[in-house]
Amino acid sequence: MSKLKKAIAKREKKKKKSPAWTRKEGKSPTGGLNAKGRASYKGGTLKAPQPEGGSRKKSFCARMKGMRKRQKPSNNTGKDRLSLSLKKWKC
Repeated sequence: MSKLKKAIAKREKKKKKSPAWTRKEGKSPTGGLNAKGRASYKGGTLKAPQPEGGSRKKSFCARMKGMRKRQKPSNNTGKDRLSLSLKKWKC
């Protein structure tokens, strides 16, 4: 029986975890991704939010406000990821 438990433990260690940006530990509680989440994203280099202004802020706010319009009222609680990220970017 102990061999079976060892084999199971070994298999669990080998399992690949999903990237941090898809899990809770890569997401910031105030919205968006934290540094660990941004570092784990393999599609390119993600930069931190730019709430003070600039072209990145204008572009982000324009894109995300369009998503807000498409959101169901029942999902628009203020605690959802979209609302938190808009608040963090000061849109």
